[in-house]
Amino acid sequence: MTEITPDARADSDANADSDADPRVTATDMISAARAAAAVALTSPGDWLDGAQRAEAWLHARDAQTNELDVARRAALTPAAVDGRHDAGVHLSATAVDVVHRIASDPGRLTRAWADAAIDELGEEVYTELVGVTAMARTLDMFTVALGLEPEAIPEATPGEPARARPDDVGDVGAWVSQTVGSARANVSRAISLVPDTHRPWVDLVQSHYSRGAEFMELEWDRALSRPQIE
Repeated sequence: MTEITPDARADSDANADSDADPRVTATDMISAARAAAAVALTSPGDWLDGAQRAEAWLHARDAQTNELDVARRAALTPAAVDGRHDAGVHLSATAVDVVHRIASDPGRLTRAWADAAIDELGEEVYTELVGVTAMARTLDMFTVALGLEPEAIPEATPGEPARARPDDVGDVGAWVSQTVGSARANVSRAISLVPDTHRPWVDLVQSHYSRGAEFMELEWDRALSRPQIE
């Protein structure tokens, strides 16, 4: 697996130009994006610090085998299962529950559940937790798919989060504020409310899936065809 280095953040910037450089392979893109995401997940973000983000990664990993999460997944509806996750060392009980629900059973989340979490956490923190959880699961699931054990979560980087809300976000009909007036698909701006989390997430999507401008092509020259990937 890719060694996580302090220079990994810079590697993610190269992904944007990878389509123009034939020397950059798919493996290079994936390795760079994964290394940068691992650094981002344990560094200060938009509204969460590095310790909080690292703990969210730990909870996202635990959600696959956690007794409460397993019971919720097996139930006709997760609401039928009593119980709630305890607060973590750095995250509130609500934040922990958000991570577990998103990581373990995202297809059955409801607007009412999200609104309740947003009311308590704020939509910026809620959105950042969504992005952190998505990145954490992408890294871990890819590793497991290769038949490997997930790597140890790196130590958190100290520092303060940016705590800056973008000026160009607003109500676009989604559960949280997103970039307004954008021609991008909703999935491309889903967590644009938290740009420091959005950037490494986009790099992961680009490297593992869409590959920039190649996304608009109906046929992809890869080991798997586009229908197989979709």
